[in-house]
Amino acid sequence: MKSIITLLVVTICALPCLAQDDLLGTLAKPHSGKSMRVSSTFRQGKDGKYDPNAPPKGDLEERSNSDNFYVAPGKTHVLMDVKGPGEITHMWITFLGPEKQGWAPKGSATHQEMLLRIFWDGSTKPGVEAPLGDFFAGCFGKRSEVISLPVAVEGGDSYNCFWRMPFRKSARIEIVNQSDRPVNLLYYNIDWIKQDHMGKDVPYFYAHYHQEYPCKHGSDYVLLDTKGKGHYVGTVLAVRTRSPMWFGEGDEKIYLDGEQTASIWGTGTEDYFLSAWGLKKTSAPYFGVPYFDQWGIVGGHTSAYRWHLNDPIVFSKGIRVTFEHFGWISADENPKHQTNSWNEREDDYASVAFWYQTGEPTFNDPVPPGAERKLPSLERETAFGRDFLAGQYHGAGEVMKQSLGFYDDDQLLFKPESQKQGWIEIPFEIKKKEPLRLVLNMTKSYDFGKYQAYLNGIKLGEPMDFFNSSVANEEFQLLDFWPVPGKYTLRLECVGQNLQSQGNFIGIESVRLRERRPRVLEYGFDKGKDWKAKQELYQ
Repeated sequence: MKSIITLLVVTICALPCLAQDDLLGTLAKPHSGKSMRVSSTFRQGKDGKYDPNAPPKGDLEERSNSDNFYVAPGKTHVLMDVKGPGEITHMWITFLGPEKQGWAPKGSATHQEMLLRIFWDGSTKPGVEAPLGDFFAGCFGKRSEVISLPVAVEGGDSYNCFWRMPFRKSARIEIVNQSDRPVNLLYYNIDWIKQDHMGKDVPYFYAHYHQEYPCKHGSDYVLLDTKGKGHYVGTVLAVRTRSPMWFGEGDEKIYLDGEQTASIWGTGTEDYFLSAWGLKKTSAPYFGVPYFDQWGIVGGHTSAYRWHLNDPIVFSKGIRVTFEHFGWISADENPKHQTNSWNEREDDYASVAFWYQTGEPTFNDPVPPGAERKLPSLERETAFGRDFLAGQYHGAGEVMKQSLGFYDDDQLLFKPESQKQGWIEIPFEIKKKEPLRLVLNMTKSYDFGKYQAYLNGIKLGEPMDFFNSSVANEEFQLLDFWPVPGKYTLRLECVGQNLQSQGNFIGIESVRLRERRPRVLEYGFDKGKDWKAKQELYQ
């Protein structure tokens, strides 16, 4: 028994050493070339302005610390433009987040609106073209922490990558600001090794962005389709759900060297990303889920990465990487009025494919401009809490607008004098009869209470607990219905508080009437149902 335990311990302890030996073992071997760096450090010319050809200022004047750039809307900033041969070994980039603050009173561009482009050997076609955030596995324009081997984004705002990027003649890196707001306080360091020569068989690094809002009916989602010889090394995938329930049953299907049937055929989306029984927020060396908000809702967001570092997918003539967009959907979206696990869904997909290859890739898939990369709104009607501060819309107590980082604008914050006074009402109007989902966009906090929802006096579901140990945002999806046109009032009444809560306050960003997929309207299974008699929420 002792020998078996010893064998298990030795085996388990040895596993990490395999990866470490590949990484650390090269440090004890000779290295060729000369290490170089391009950075945003301030270089002062003779006229006192920035001059990229001047040496770093490097004195005791405060301007020596002006190591950042401002990139106006529509402008391009060149981070690096050097002659080869050489190899980029590391990139570090940071900039202000999109929220309004002292240094940026009108806010800043999001990393989804900043387009990263890298050109090899003077080509007019970028070898890397992707939204900066998505390239670093941070999708939806939201800052997310990523802790993996080739990509690390500490705290969601220090963008690092360690992809090896060789080049023969030249390398040019630029960021295009495709936002109507500036990029503020852009800092960067790019490390590379200058070489005397580069072997003919050394492949180039490529990364390319693709999106479908929503996925095309009747065909798999395509991440990459290129001819040539190389190896596929990574995937970033972002999904915004447009239907209830779980989206990720679709298999990855990878076609190599002109195959008509994929020789690499997986078992489900979460399986490809090395998870099981769904996806949840995690960060690991070879796979992770940096962003995951809520399970099975209409309008949920999930982003995931998968790095093929020890298991690159090798191709000799070409590669086509695809995903099925299949999963569970609710009975009112199924033509047979059934709920099962195998339905073609119509969710919003965006991705970045990472690969190495020799020769020019043959993909011809232009990246949409910044405005088109933003997810389209799913809301038919939105009533913002901040518009209902007047006394007739709430009980006695203190009410105010409050700015929080995860909302585009202010929320309504209400501090009732007592539980009895803890009520608020948000009126809205329905203009036509169609299938909708009633959604509350709420804040949770350490001093918030429990509230019951009513729509035109009809109780909806169970009380909602808005307590959380820290300030956070969560959607509460209440009802799927076909409301008749007219005026409605959503009322929230305080029914107590969590034992851990310090109060019975409430914060509401909005009441939303969210669209359902067109097939719900087409099938019309629930069109005649009276939501007042029986409430339905597909989940």
